[in-house]
Amino acid sequence: MRVLYLGASDLSSTSRHRAEALRRLGHEVDLLDPYQAVKRHTQGLLGALHYRTGYVMTRRVIQRWLADELASASAYDVCWVDNGELLSRSALLQLQIRARQLVLFNHDDPSGTRDRARFMTLRGAIPTYDLCVVVRPMNVREFRQLGARDVLRVWMRYDEVAHQPLDATRPVDAQYDNDIVFIGRRMNGEDRDLFMLALIQRGLKPAIWGDNWQSSKVWPALRPHWRGSSLSGQAYVDAIRGAKVCIGMLSKGNRDQHTTRTMEIPAARGLLCAERTDEHLELYRDGEEAVFWSSPEECAAQCQSLLADPVRREGIRQAGHRRLLINQVGNEDLCRTVLQRLDQLKAG
Repeated sequence: MRVLYLGASDLSSTSRHRAEALRRLGHEVDLLDPYQAVKRHTQGLLGALHYRTGYVMTRRVIQRWLADELASASAYDVCWVDNGELLSRSALLQLQIRARQLVLFNHDDPSGTRDRARFMTLRGAIPTYDLCVVVRPMNVREFRQLGARDVLRVWMRYDEVAHQPLDATRPVDAQYDNDIVFIGRRMNGEDRDLFMLALIQRGLKPAIWGDNWQSSKVWPALRPHWRGSSLSGQAYVDAIRGAKVCIGMLSKGNRDQHTTRTMEIPAARGLLCAERTDEHLELYRDGEEAVFWSSPEECAAQCQSLLADPVRREGIRQAGHRRLLINQVGNEDLCRTVLQRLDQLKAG
């Protein structure tokens, strides 16, 4: 199958991971990166402006770029749009000329309230897609209300290659050998910094990687535990597999009940310790395949118990990885599911 793929192309992006998964399945994939097309228009303060105004002012830039890129292109079976925040209805009409079917995959929350302005362009284009793939149950109803022709809800994903340790028997570097790790940015209004502080105050020593932590009002207490900015590639995998316990946080503003970390941590051979939600409980058995908590105090107690019992810890870690494979939540699984749904739509 010939696939035209529009999404971020940098090697560490989950968008690129999905494009590579399509290639691993034997499809011919042409990857175009719309973010590169608007790069000079989205730097610094100008980028913040476009983000907050739904990329309305970059629509013509994208349309001209697509016209140039598609001028000599032949026909595609599918155009896969990852995220879609930059592509207006007019841009999709250009793509329809070259591709028989258009599919959108978005694992953010474009129909929610937190990023409503950011996804203005995307929401206006929803009725043009043959299929929209989302990750939250409420997104299904909301996308249909926005005019979606067909909506498929899936779990968030890990990548079968990018999140696989190159050598699971190789010891990690000393910086990644930690009792507890949290990898993620500090988000305004989410109190992740206060959560980490609560663990520290109970005698735990979480290693923190990610951006924006310096802006926390409790930064002096967190600073000894901050190891650096965001991780990617094998550094990300090593930080997970090198830790005895891996904390998974949700974004309440994004209406999360699970995240990509929910899959990536067991994929990288880590032990998932995350907030207790209905979706987490559907994915893993609590205390057997992952460990869940409902407060910082319970999280601290869970971590202390796990650190004191290496045999139980190892059993949960291995069981979590086995369950991950049973759940079939990799990018290759996603690509198969989406393409099968498109085939069904085509068959009528």
